[in-house]
Amino acid sequence: MEEVVFNFQQQTWHLSAGKALYWLEEKALILSDLHLGKSAHFRKAGIAVPAGLIQEDLYRLQQLITHYHPEKIIVVGDLFHSSENNDVQYFRLWRQQFPHIRFELVKGNHDILAADLYASLHITVHDTLTLQNIHFIHEPCESEDAHGPYTFSGHLHPGVAIAGGGRQRLRLPCFYFGKSCGILPAFGRFTGLAMLAPETDEVVFAIANNSIFKITVA
Repeated sequence: MEEVVFNFQQQTWHLSAGKALYWLEEKALILSDLHLGKSAHFRKAGIAVPAGLIQEDLYRLQQLITHYHPEKIIVVGDLFHSSENNDVQYFRLWRQQFPHIRFELVKGNHDILAADLYASLHITVHDTLTLQNIHFIHEPCESEDAHGPYTFSGHLHPGVAIAGGGRQRLRLPCFYFGKSCGILPAFGRFTGLAMLAPETDEVVFAIANNSIFKITVA
């Protein structure tokens, strides 16, 4: 998977086309909105959803772990999708491959599992998390305080539209970096897109399959 190295807020970020970023100084792999178990909820409700989505998402996460060798993984909300189902047990088996890696979960609106279940999965749960003046929350940041900590959030599943051939417009997931707030792409495949309209002083990196590239905002 392609990556872009982005120096921002006096830190070094490796933005991966795998929909995650690696924070070099903290040796942390950061991602948001996996929504593990969402497809199983839909299938239980009788809605036809392709099987194997959780395996594909966790395999991609495994590839990123193998590439970056992080000491910790920070999930910026919605690791799971509501109540417990078989996908949680699949994650439990997958998690056993990486007992040396700390999992830090910034609690999202869908992270409603029991506290003892998170503990049994060796996941530390936070309402918010701040490291080196970088702040992580799940819900979108509303502050424009240039002197406060820079904030990353998830939740929105951000996307950007770019012009294609003819009159085509492609809708692509993206990393968004505003003045004081950034938004991470949804890691899970079974998610939609909330289209953004970036301003000229904001930075956006779009993801297309295994490629990632900076968008010039007109």
